[in-house]
This record gives sequence, structure tokens and C-alpha cells, in this order.
Amino acid sequence: MRSMEKITDVEEIIRLLNEDFAHEIENTMIYVRNSFIIKPCDPSRVTESISVDEMRHMWWLADLIVKQGGKPSMEHSELEFGGDDLRSQLERQIELETEAIERYKQHIELIDDTEVVGVLKHILDEEKRHRKEFRMRLAQLDE
Repeated sequence: MRSMEKITDVEEIIRLLNEDFAHEIENTMIYVRNSFIIKPCDPSRVTESISVDEMRHMWWLADLIVKQGGKPSMEHSELEFGGDDLRSQLERQIELETEAIERYKQHIELIDDTEVVGVLKHILDEEKRHRKEFRMRLAQLDE
């Protein structure tokens, strides 16, 4: 396996952090919207709680971006909510968390900055917990 060259260029680190930031914006908006339209129940409350975690991730990433001399980009992709039923929303949310986990793992491998990597590892741990929470709620639908 070929070892990857670590990224030390500040502009490239800012670009990667802005990529993460944009995905956190998207996930926050998707989870907030889904928590509003899911009838009040455990999965809607969990989705709401995780949306707050995603907002906190945005704050941490924005802080890193500014410390590196950049500006957080508010641009994001068109949002895909996963439909209007609980099952499809949970499936979409699991998909989003899985994508985030893979992206953070890749960025942790690529970036050569101790502070940035430390924050990304913390976010990665939370994303893994989020996916587990959503998977548990999805499994409960089949019981």
C-alpha cells in the first residue's frame, strides 16, 4: 500500500475543512427538517439532538478555518432529505453519517496539523455514535 503524502499547505487544509463544514451544514438542515416532520417520538428527538451536535461540529470547523486564516464557506449542495416517512429518513441519515465517517477518516490521514487532526478525530467519534443511534432506531422499526 502506497503511503499518502501529508498535506501541510494551509490553503489545502482550509479547502478540506470547508468541505467538511459544508457537509455539516447540509446534515444539520436535513436533521432539523426531518425532526420537525417526524411525529414526536424517540427517533424524532434523537434526530433533533444529533442536529445540535452537527451544529457544534460546524462551530469547531469554522474555528479551525478562521485560525488557519480562511473563511467558512456557507455554500452547500442541494439537500436530499430522504423522503417524508421515518424509515427512509433514518436510512438517509445513516447514509449521511457513513459518508461523514469516511470523509473524516480520509482527512485525518491526509492533514498534517495536530490541532486540526485532534478536532477531526473527536468529530469522527461523534459521527460513529450518531450512525449507531440512527441504526438502533431503524432496527426498532422492524421489531
